[in-house]
This record gives sequence, structure tokens and C-alpha cells, in this order.
Amino acid sequence: MSESILITGKNGQVGWELQRTLAPLGDIVAVDIENVDLINPAAVRELIRATKPDLLVNPAAYTAVDLAEQEEVLAHQVNAVAPGIMAEEARRLNIPILHYSTDYIFDGAKTTPYDEEDRPNPLNIYGRTKLAGEEKVIASGARYVILRLGWVYGSRGKNFLLTMLRLGNERQELRVVDDQIGAPTWCRMIAEATAHIARVMLDGGGDWEGIYHLTAGGKTTWYGFAGAIFTSFSKSIRQAPTLLPITTADYQTAAQRPSYSILSNNKLYKQFGIRLPNWEKQLHLLAEEQ
Repeated sequence: MSESILITGKNGQVGWELQRTLAPLGDIVAVDIENVDLINPAAVRELIRATKPDLLVNPAAYTAVDLAEQEEVLAHQVNAVAPGIMAEEARRLNIPILHYSTDYIFDGAKTTPYDEEDRPNPLNIYGRTKLAGEEKVIASGARYVILRLGWVYGSRGKNFLLTMLRLGNERQELRVVDDQIGAPTWCRMIAEATAHIARVMLDGGGDWEGIYHLTAGGKTTWYGFAGAIFTSFSKSIRQAPTLLPITTADYQTAAQRPSYSILSNNKLYKQFGIRLPNWEKQLHLLAEEQ
């Protein structure tokens, strides 16, 4: 009998890609807000009990970082309470859960890549709710893998890439923050890596349980990322705007963001043999599809 995989957040950047990359592993049941409301614990439990999957994959999240400063209760419900309930149900069914977290659980005070043992210290409510989600998944007693992501983008949804392409066609000049450092990661690469990890989890054996960092190789700033976008997607822009580097202090936002978001992927490589390409290579591969 074919194994089944339940994917939440199917319309999100990562969820959309997961429906495709996980399809060869088994029967996919993919849901989103129209199928289950994550702020309704009973509905979440009912979905999982009715589906009885062999693996639960949860990319669904409240990701509006600035709005979360005003909607803490909602963000906590989606990012912390719901994953905890999913993990409890996974434990009850004796199935593994694969959950996604974020680089924003760290404060960015380091100047070398964060590893999985570094102490979290989120600067904003989004980060705090995602950290609480990690803690609830771990406390559930279910077998789990938590993948921490950072600077995710793709050709769908809301992300920095699409914002730059839109603004690039609207403005002659763009001011972009140049003192926050991260590794832009294409959601396709995240989903491809997840497929390898999911296969190991479905097989059941081995000592794979834990938290792993999953981000692109290399590093850049938002300003550097913007410049690479306009170079790679030159055919999509009438005329590339002039880019002006600014500081975080020059661009006030409701939520404070870490200045350094580079994550070490060594643990992931050691356990699963996976290492994502450099961020520039990923961007080039996506641009070739356009």
C-alpha cells in the first residue's frame, strides 16, 4: 500500500513546491486555509485523524513579520499552538512530523554562522512564536525534524524577489538595506532537499531526529540580493532602477530584524548528505525558468 503524506500550507511558497517534490514518495494530501483553519485546534486534530498520514509536513506559518507585532495572538496560534497540536497527533498516530522554522529565532549578534546548538534570542514576535512552535513540537514526544530556513523566495506568493521585480518596473530608484546579512534561498531547493529527508523519515530507521539548518551557500545583503535580481532578470525589467544602499536605521519597520542571519548547514550535510547550492547559483537557476 502506498504511503501518504499530509502537507499543510499548500498555497505557500514552500508548500506549493512540496506538492511536486514529495509526489514520488507517496499519496499527497495537501491542505490550506480553505480546508482547515489552523486557529481551530479541533479542526486540526480532526484533519489529521481523518487523513491518517504516514508523514506530516508542516510548512504552514504566519509569516507577516511586521504585522505580527500587532497580531501576536494570531501569530502564536498559527506558529506555535497549531504545530504543537500537529505534533501531538503525530505522536498519537506514531508517525514522524517535519516542521519548518526560521533564522529569526536568533538575534543576529554573531559574526560567524549560527549552528543548531546556539542559544535562540528572537528580536521580534514572529521569531518568538516560531521558537515557541519548535519547543512544542519537541515537547510532544513525536519523532521530528525541524528545518530552520532563511530569506526564502520564489516565483509565487510574497517575497523579496517578487517585490523587487514589481518595484523595478515602477520606480527609477530603489533604496535597499545593506547592513543585514543572509543567504537567499529558493523555495524549490528547500522542497528538493525536503524530499530526501522525508524519504529517510518514512523509512523510519536511523538516528535522524533533531533540528537542522537548511539555507543556501554563501552570503549577501538585501542590497546585494537586489542587484543580483536585476542582473539575472534583466529581461523582466524595462530598465533596471538605480540602487542606493541604506542602513537598517534608514528603513524603519515595526519589527526588529537580525543583522546577521547566516546559518551553518554542516549538521544537515553530516546527517543527510545534503548541501544547497550557493545563493547566486539558485537565483540563476530560477531566472532561467522565466
